[in-house]
Amino acid sequence: MIEDLPEKAKDEIKRADHLVYVTLKYTRTVDVIKNTIKRLITAYNYVILEALEHAKDNKKIREIPASSQDRVALLKKLYKNDLADYLKLYTLLKSIDHAAYTGKEEYRKHVTLIVTIDKKTLDVDIPLLVEYFKKTKEFVNLINSWVE
Repeated sequence: MIEDLPEKAKDEIKRADHLVYVTLKYTRTVDVIKNTIKRLITAYNYVILEALEHAKDNKKIREIPASSQDRVALLKKLYKNDLADYLKLYTLLKSIDHAAYTGKEEYRKHVTLIVTIDKKTLDVDIPLLVEYFKKTKEFVNLINSWVE
């Protein structure tokens, strides 16, 4: 199973890449932004599981927690400062995904997903989504380099 995880994460990154650089270019809808965020979360899930499987194989941990929150906490504990920014982004992406949302400028150049998280409004536009994508891709590559 661990052999499939890096490939699954890379597949999700490919799908997110297509959504960001092709689909979003032509469609410009909030739904495409939401779907891209879901793909990024899925890629994170695979890579976090991959990192924990690697830690388990190296006898750093006994078992892998079932919930994603516990997995993130365990990864933070294992790798301290190395992954803090990436895991913060993962938590933010999950919050964005679960929050109620509205759209602005749909079908236009400046399409924006607007969510409210902890009584703060966050505008996810295309440049910010590209940033999230690049950071996620960086995380996937980092973990894959550790595991190989």
